[in-house]
Amino acid sequence: MIPAATALPALSGAGQAPCHHGEILQGVFLDAAGRRCAALVTLPMAGPGSSAVFVRRPGTEPEALTVAPADRTKAARAAVLAVAECARRTGQPPCGGELRLTGEIPVGLGMGSSSSDVIAAVRAVADSYGLRLEPSTVAGLAVRAELASDPLMLGGRPVLFAQREGRVLEVLGPALPPLVVVGCALGGGKPVDTLSLPVTEVGDGDVRAYERLRALLRRAVATGSAELVGAVATASARRGQRVLCHPEFESLTALAHRTGAVGVQIAHSGAVAGVLFDPAAPGLRRRVRGCLRALDAHGIPATRTFTTCATTPEEIPHHGPAHRGVDRPAGPDTPRRPARLPAL
Repeated sequence: MIPAATALPALSGAGQAPCHHGEILQGVFLDAAGRRCAALVTLPMAGPGSSAVFVRRPGTEPEALTVAPADRTKAARAAVLAVAECARRTGQPPCGGELRLTGEIPVGLGMGSSSSDVIAAVRAVADSYGLRLEPSTVAGLAVRAELASDPLMLGGRPVLFAQREGRVLEVLGPALPPLVVVGCALGGGKPVDTLSLPVTEVGDGDVRAYERLRALLRRAVATGSAELVGAVATASARRGQRVLCHPEFESLTALAHRTGAVGVQIAHSGAVAGVLFDPAAPGLRRRVRGCLRALDAHGIPATRTFTTCATTPEEIPHHGPAHRGVDRPAGPDTPRRPARLPAL
């Protein structure tokens, strides 16, 4: 290690990443070679996200890397991996540094909080090297750091993403049809321990059913049909019930039907859920108000009502000074909350 008196100057970089609102579709699908792959399609949501700053200390040992808050161990692993990748690309020796994360994504609701931290950390490290890593590289590093990653590095396009392999099985189209989402938290917003969930056997019939939903979602995107998106999301959520067993599920689907929603979506690894409306349907405000009253009547806490919008990877903030003013930064040093989403 270089003595402090002759240490090289520190170099810093910044990175950001969004979150999502759970999945529209998740299951087991066939890739181009006919091999089974666990994969998912997430529902994009603007707003909460993770921000990272990485201060690189050239001349220090790679193991001398700290993270704050200290419990963000996945992000720390991602930073170490990103340093090795960026050092290799620039011909510099790997070094240590300090990673600092801030954000306002609740933990345990299935909104991709850990993936957001990991991706923001990778982007901050790359920015400290003056690099912008391609999404496929970011995806690979994210999977190595946390074993499975959400596709937050790919922007808002609807993609079928193999979360344990970090690769896209299919780009379903340029953007989801516009939706109005009335968000809520099931189970009182209690975090879900995904590692404790039972593992279910997936048979050939299950794979065929998932492939039918995949084709239906592809058609929904091609035709701009919010109704078809709702049908896919509801069917996927119903299949997820075999593992998650949310007691409010039947009430949620019933109130969605009564208020004229096109369907419901539920995070397959958390408690966040959404009632989906077609913004072009008549009486939208009345329907949304009725949905909020019905959620309250059933004791299901409403969280955030938002609309989806067409975004492309180029419009998603990535990292560094070139993107300042484009993204919506997370609150300063906001601790991770175990439950509610910030309301609009």
